[in-house]
Amino acid sequence: MSEAVTHSVTTPPGLLASLDPLLREWLPRQRWFAGKGRPVTGFSLVSATELLPPTAKLGLYHLLVRAHQPPAAAPQTAAPPDPHGHPGDTYQLLIGVREALPPRLAPALIGHLTEGPLAGRTVYEALYDTRPAELLLEALRTQDRIGGLRFEKDPDRDIRPGLVPRVSTAEQSNSSVVYGDTFILKLLRRVVPGVNPDLELPLALARQGCARVPAPVAWMLADAADGVPAQAAPAESEEPYPTAYPGETTYVLGVLQPFVQGATDGWELALRELAKGEDFQAEARALGRATAEVHTALARALPTVTLGHLQMRALVDGMIERLEAAAQAVPTLHPYVPGLLSAFEALGQLAEEGHTWTAQRVHGDLHLGQCLRSPSGEWSLIDFEGEPARPLAERRMPQPALRDVAGMLRSFDYAAHSAGTPAPQWAEACRAAYCSGYAEVGGRDPRHDPVLLRACETDKAIYEVVYEARHRPDWLPVPLAAVRRLALSSRST
Repeated sequence: MSEAVTHSVTTPPGLLASLDPLLREWLPRQRWFAGKGRPVTGFSLVSATELLPPTAKLGLYHLLVRAHQPPAAAPQTAAPPDPHGHPGDTYQLLIGVREALPPRLAPALIGHLTEGPLAGRTVYEALYDTRPAELLLEALRTQDRIGGLRFEKDPDRDIRPGLVPRVSTAEQSNSSVVYGDTFILKLLRRVVPGVNPDLELPLALARQGCARVPAPVAWMLADAADGVPAQAAPAESEEPYPTAYPGETTYVLGVLQPFVQGATDGWELALRELAKGEDFQAEARALGRATAEVHTALARALPTVTLGHLQMRALVDGMIERLEAAAQAVPTLHPYVPGLLSAFEALGQLAEEGHTWTAQRVHGDLHLGQCLRSPSGEWSLIDFEGEPARPLAERRMPQPALRDVAGMLRSFDYAAHSAGTPAPQWAEACRAAYCSGYAEVGGRDPRHDPVLLRACETDKAIYEVVYEARHRPDWLPVPLAAVRRLALSSRST
């Protein structure tokens, strides 16, 4: 490993101030920026680490930057409330520095600095550059520590040096770099301190020998001295795990996992088969079995809880609050509120009558795009971060497993409406096959709990309405069609 990446150099004062006007323009355009539709009023530095000194050829800085914005109108899409009084979202940035960008890096341009310690230089998104991406893998391979950055790995796994990196171009809420055909590094962009389920759950599943989820090989952490205490690792966790001691601030920044060579994500595969008029029921059934395998392994690995009347009342109240906030943010929902509300009230009524449910750790944001089908036909589940708009503590709470099932059912509906001509019968056939496959492994058909399933699917559709209204207005008719259906079905039951 070269000397440049085995120690850090003091970040030049004034760096963030000089980047400020460029970041205000560039950051909101990124797919992973959570605060779209609200102006950025300023930045504060959480941490800065110089990974490569800014020589004439290349410099590299790792920054954790908090973006300050006015509050969002819709709480579902706002930054989660910070219990420690730090407003705004924190983003992980890898800033490359060159005198001029070669043509191959033109899409990565952030801008040209006219003042500050790097005046006259060009800054850009460094992940698109080979050398910075290689540096990250080498740091993980050697378990390096650079300033406040820690690179850790499973001691039983080897990382071969010299793998050629390439940035994944798939649309996603984070960034990924593929190394050869061996590993994929997922870099989390919007980060919060504490135990991140995108590392916690795959490690727990690996301990259970669950082959449906690629096991983490290495991970990247940061200790940032901004006074935010991290959540400690759960008591039931076992090594290897990045342990956060009381008073430390620990951010999970990235996870390196095996790359499933030749895999197709479920969304692409479903759209391809739909376009050809091919049946997708066999794949949906297999995907249902894979989901149940993961749920079963998670229930073995981590504690489960019983949800009685009080716990279900809190769950139902949360659903109702999200509906009210969504209707305020998206007035188009108003006509459907009574029908949607009845889905949640029916669940609350069952709980009052003494029904109980089991809650466990779940994926938290399951849809076709979070599933990979290998050339051999095996399905894997990826991206256990959960819905990024939710607070971390909420994402780590045990939930009914039907929350994941509802997310997948909604995904089949999305796929069916993405075709040139909507195909609701295709979606219904896939939904039925998925539930049947789930029952084959899980032992219980999700459709046998219709009140909870409908409530979870309704809650998910409401979330989708807010998301699409804010980020992709052209897609808004898809969840609105589901809202109409769910509102009517709720009233008729």
